[in-house]
Amino acid sequence: MLAVKKTLTNNLVVFRRTVKLMGDRFEISVVGNNPIWADERIDSAINEINRVEKLLSAFSDDSIINHINRNAGIQPVKVSREIFHLIDRSLQIAELTHGAFDITYYLADRNVDNTDSTANHHMLTKPYTITCAGYKNVILDAKATTVFLKEKEMRIGFGANSKGYAADRAKYILQMDGVSNGVINAGGDLLTWGLQPNNEPWTIAAADPEQSEWPFANIDISNMAIATSVNAEKYATINSKNLNKANSKNGFVVSEIKSVSILSPSAEFADAMASPIMAIGINNGLYLINQLNQVGCVIIDDHSRVYTSKDIHITD
Repeated sequence: MLAVKKTLTNNLVVFRRTVKLMGDRFEISVVGNNPIWADERIDSAINEINRVEKLLSAFSDDSIINHINRNAGIQPVKVSREIFHLIDRSLQIAELTHGAFDITYYLADRNVDNTDSTANHHMLTKPYTITCAGYKNVILDAKATTVFLKEKEMRIGFGANSKGYAADRAKYILQMDGVSNGVINAGGDLLTWGLQPNNEPWTIAAADPEQSEWPFANIDISNMAIATSVNAEKYATINSKNLNKANSKNGFVVSEIKSVSILSPSAEFADAMASPIMAIGINNGLYLINQLNQVGCVIIDDHSRVYTSKDIHITD
């Protein structure tokens, strides 16, 4: 499928291609003036996203994630540096959010591995209880690059940050291939770099016209990622970004939050942080984000009131 020419300014064009990857809709946009060149670059980005999906999937019996999970409570598993650093970053985010983000889990019915691991979202196929196993029970050995899950029933999964990581990797491949300006839309989460063909910054509306009605659609997101969690469903899916209206650990009601959007230079970090901020509430969420460098947050409550972190200023 060829990339579609979208906008023409000063001989520069935004070429866009939409494909289904990692169980979601990805749209990859590159700025250039040669459709063949654009298609080759987009092909490279798609190949990288497919590589990441295969790397992080628990669907294949021979995947490294399955190998780690099968050896839970038994022995450490040697992994690539890529996987090691991804797990390490995930554990740091878990520590930062006091466990609101957690790549670990186990089923309450420990004799049943009742997950659909397609696209690594770990969605329940039957109404078994899911319990966080606890990120502190993951033991990393940096020298040996091994991962050990202390409890036999533990599992890890990357449904909450895999799309963001894939987008970051695709951006890296595109930049190495000479794409100086572009956008990756991963299921509505955006990652941009460079400028539009008219040398204007990327805004949410420019990067994704479908989000042009958002209260902050004109915010500058050039060289940034923005990921959004929407509190739209009554029950949660594990490691996805639709949350229960109450935190399962402490019963803290979060129904007053309609959506949380995180801005960060890294799509992986933005992807991982959106749901935890919703889980800990408006005041605590804004306080946490305000402690971080180069990270911003926009929260909308169920009365459509907009709250922003200290470095974000929204104008009409």
